[in-house]
Amino acid sequence: MKCKQLFSSLGAALMMVVVLMLVPSAIAQTYKVLYSFTGGADGYQPHQGVIFDQQGNLYGTTFEGGTYGAGTVYKLSPNGDGSWTQTVLYSFTGGSDGGYVDWGKLAFDANGSLYGASVFAGAYGEGTLFELTPNVDESWTEAVPHQFTGGIDGAMPRTIPYFDAQGNLYGTVAYGGRYGCGAAFEMTPKSDNKWAYRILHHFKDNPACSPWVGLVPDNTGGLYGTTRNAVGGCSNPPNECGTVFQLTPVSGGKWTFKVIHKFKGGKGGSDPSVSGLVIDHNGNLYGLTQAGGKYSTGVFFELTNLGNRFTYQVFHHFNGPKDGGYPIGQMVRDASGTFYGTGNLLGPKGYGTVFKLAPQDNGRWAFNVIYTFSGNDGAYPLGLVQDSSGNLYGTTAGGGTNGAGVVFEITP
Repeated sequence: MKCKQLFSSLGAALMMVVVLMLVPSAIAQTYKVLYSFTGGADGYQPHQGVIFDQQGNLYGTTFEGGTYGAGTVYKLSPNGDGSWTQTVLYSFTGGSDGGYVDWGKLAFDANGSLYGASVFAGAYGEGTLFELTPNVDESWTEAVPHQFTGGIDGAMPRTIPYFDAQGNLYGTVAYGGRYGCGAAFEMTPKSDNKWAYRILHHFKDNPACSPWVGLVPDNTGGLYGTTRNAVGGCSNPPNECGTVFQLTPVSGGKWTFKVIHKFKGGKGGSDPSVSGLVIDHNGNLYGLTQAGGKYSTGVFFELTNLGNRFTYQVFHHFNGPKDGGYPIGQMVRDASGTFYGTGNLLGPKGYGTVFKLAPQDNGRWAFNVIYTFSGNDGAYPLGLVQDSSGNLYGTTAGGGTNGAGVVFEITP
């Protein structure tokens, strides 16, 4: 009898162990494709992620596809059964209205209008800044607040627009400007529904040339951004592999420009231009490079704000085949200080990864791959956004049912 009781107790204990072992897998994150693009009228190659509205709808752009082949602006609306409905809000013609939205995401203004930048097309073929205004019948009207000429005002905007509290819009152009290396700009709304456009800074090679994904603000009115490699590449001239810069407003409406870090390639990373920066409440900056590092597939870095200067440190070297490489697209930071981002290429299955970087008590960061793409579920992810419940949303430029890209959700 005692023997039976012993085995019964052991059996119960073993069952409890099994249950506890199963719990982590039951609560692990789940991956879901919300929409798989066909490459036709609904769009092709959704670049640089999505944004939310207050009702939980998602908005994004495609680089190509649509009615005229020049890309779309789309909306994804959640249904009660867990499915999502995709609606094309606007199809670019590739003419004066613009087309081919590249790395830049959309942004809402205070009135609910959407703004974005198309890298090509427009009246001069050098890109546009476009606006989509919602109508009462749920249609949207497109307007172009600025046509880039390729001259002093710049060319090829790949920017994510940023609005300040006064409704002024800030962004960057990758090329053009006074020296052909791009510019940072401000657009101020006027009373006649038009905008005043002005340049805050003209970029000049050696070392800062070609800002791509736009600007992020600090809590004092300053702006930060990144540039690509110097003209001629990372080794020609040497040690000019991209920069992090600071723009500070001064009296008279002017701005001062300062390079706060110059990338030198090698283990320190190179080319931080296609991911953008994240800033914390202490003014520390975090970002990714798409090249360099120990394995030549990018790094995760921090620039610590010491008041009058910044110190640079690499906290993760991406090992392409193992954990993904060439990280591209916007990272997100949750309330605990944990970062989530995407490795655009490579990874165990060769199609990219979603990763997590969590701060540790010893000052280091714990890196984990939380999802690996296999192609049918999407390929080549391009940044993330997070909702209030901690769910992650993003896009892939390719893969999916039709090979035209997907919008996905990862639920903790």
